[in-house]
Amino acid sequence: MGQINKTHFKHLSSAKAGAKELRSATTDRKNQVLLSLIDLIQERQGEILKANSLDLKRLPKKTEAAFRDRLLLNKERIDNICASLQQVIQLTDPVGEELDSRTLENDLILRRIRSPLGVIFMIFESRPNVAIEAFSLALKSGNVLILRGGKESMKTTSTLYEIIGESLMLHGFSPSCFWGITDPDRKVVKTLLKQRQWIDVVVPRGGESLIEFVVSNSEIPIIKNDRGLCHVYIHEDADFDMALDIVTNSKIHRPGVCNSMETLLVHEKIAKEFLLALYDKIAASGVDWYACVKSAQILKGKRHVTRAREKSWDTEYLDLKMNCRVVKSFGVAVEHIDLHGSKHSEAIVTKSESIARKFQSEVDAAAVYWNASTRFTDGFEFGLGGELGISTQKLHVRGPVGLRELTSARWIIDGKGQVRE
Repeated sequence: MGQINKTHFKHLSSAKAGAKELRSATTDRKNQVLLSLIDLIQERQGEILKANSLDLKRLPKKTEAAFRDRLLLNKERIDNICASLQQVIQLTDPVGEELDSRTLENDLILRRIRSPLGVIFMIFESRPNVAIEAFSLALKSGNVLILRGGKESMKTTSTLYEIIGESLMLHGFSPSCFWGITDPDRKVVKTLLKQRQWIDVVVPRGGESLIEFVVSNSEIPIIKNDRGLCHVYIHEDADFDMALDIVTNSKIHRPGVCNSMETLLVHEKIAKEFLLALYDKIAASGVDWYACVKSAQILKGKRHVTRAREKSWDTEYLDLKMNCRVVKSFGVAVEHIDLHGSKHSEAIVTKSESIARKFQSEVDAAAVYWNASTRFTDGFEFGLGGELGISTQKLHVRGPVGLRELTSARWIIDGKGQVRE
């Protein structure tokens, strides 16, 4: 078993039994666990925040502000975690949902129903709220969850793992229904990625290096949550005030997350007026601009503006940094997105519905917006209760990975002794 010790092996080998237990768990019983989890999080809020403070103190002094923000928990974010749990409780349980049924000429009755994926191994990095969000979705959809957070959030996630375990125990679920890994050794992850006899699906949620590590080492099917290199294109007929608000929100609201804008594309007919207005609007936020030749000329002499390099267009900053390119047409904007986008979230601002629908049809991404911020690509915002990540792949699931996306369809067949001739 490589780097997996006896305790690890015990958790791993019992996970399949836990999956069997959860497959048959009632909706009410699963919801009761989540209700208890809300109570425990609220009761132990001080303990959670203390652990989070210790994690933050352990960060190197030169750690970027955006990274600190991803790690940070406060009262408001804990309230949001509880609100997410409430939303999951209210959602319809997908397990057992009938998708199709038919009776064959030989009287075989076929039903196609949703069933849990089984055992899910999720690897995430610094955002500790992911632990609760992922557990609630996995539990409600009948899946065992193995969670391994980044070393930066270990104090916080260890506390949350304990609370999750307590909520399961209160309602008679066995410990095998959840495993929160606190061992920071990456070799443990590498070994687990080979355990396809025990684990059904792997979900990596984090930066490019984590995704590459999982893709390179996993022998288990992956739901891939790739980087979020998102674009906003301002068409020549865009409402200026709306466009300014959308770009500002997409970039500044929370720059360290995957649905924030990294590249702004502006039609050349409005570029000068729009870029000067945008620069003034966001100057106080200290955004660094990486500008094409034309946009650099427009912003000549402005602070925090440098020329973009070719690699800039493929860089996910996750920070108060943005690329800017002036394009001569709608087609050039779409070509740029096709070449440099990560198939996550893309947006157009335009008054023309026909142009918007053309953009939404031609742009190949999991979420494509007309006159709205890219920041809405989020399971909670979509009414899914949260998500295990934003899938940028095309098989099985695309976009926020919610309850239904943690199930697959199988066939249940009822017969009366029929045999095939």
